[in-house]
Amino acid sequence: MSKNAKIFVAGHQGLVGSALVRKFQSKGFDNIIVSNRSELDLVNQLAVEQYFSKNLPDVVIIAAARVGGIQANKSYPAEFIRDNLQIQTNLIESAYQYGAKKLLFLGSSCIYPRLAPQPISEDCLLTGPLEETNKNYAIAKIAGIQMCQAYREQYGFNAISAMPTNLYGPGDNFSLDNSHVVPALIRKIHEAKFSEKNSLVIWGSGEPRREFLYVDDLSDACLFLLKNYNEEKPINIGWGEDISVLELAELISSVIGYTGKINFDMSRPDGTPRKLLDVSRLKALGWQAMTQLRAGIETTYKWYLSNIHLCRS
Repeated sequence: MSKNAKIFVAGHQGLVGSALVRKFQSKGFDNIIVSNRSELDLVNQLAVEQYFSKNLPDVVIIAAARVGGIQANKSYPAEFIRDNLQIQTNLIESAYQYGAKKLLFLGSSCIYPRLAPQPISEDCLLTGPLEETNKNYAIAKIAGIQMCQAYREQYGFNAISAMPTNLYGPGDNFSLDNSHVVPALIRKIHEAKFSEKNSLVIWGSGEPRREFLYVDDLSDACLFLLKNYNEEKPINIGWGEDISVLELAELISSVIGYTGKINFDMSRPDGTPRKLLDVSRLKALGWQAMTQLRAGIETTYKWYLSNIHLCRS
């Protein structure tokens, strides 16, 4: 890609989008265009069309989505499927209609079957039932992958799809109501320490295993794929190793310095038993994640401490 390419990052204020902007700017790309929600409503088809007709981006990255953890997915199933379908449909269609040279659609590892063989290869897509706790979000993301493939097949549009594993890092959502596991645990354990609680309770059994990728590693992978990947098949982006929720809670407690007891609420859902991505295709292309989990959590916690007044309630 030319350093002068006009790059539109949809969702630039979120965890992934802000990391993408940081990465591109650090690499000398000086023509990044962004718009916040008050300036551009991505669920509004006409507004998106008008934005693209005016700005004519060369590259489009879809990092915008309605996201959240188990509780948020359970509470707002209609919004999760409706908003995500509308956002990605509007962006893919307008990117094609107004001459974008390449589009990167970011999905999620939750698109794969609940009991997929581990590690999960890209070939597992649509081979079994989805996890019920995030089914609506997953179906929307699967539709986005298929839409990219259909536009490539029918129109020759260079749309690629990447499936990141569980992400964390600076700029994450630390709300206890709708955040993912890493930021939720950071906040819960931080508050337990500074309120001098002898114990805390975490949802589920602690047994499910998850893989985690530092968000700046993801942004580096996205830049790599924009330069080097042009295939129809979606490609996984991950760390290549997983950890149990209990081990994760213990690691975060160590980083924060909390010594209380960790208890688990077995009445709450665990979600998928294990979710580890097969990242062999991406490694074969020449890319590998670099940020160790503890180092990434330490950086994320420092960001949280510096921005605690901004974090959602």
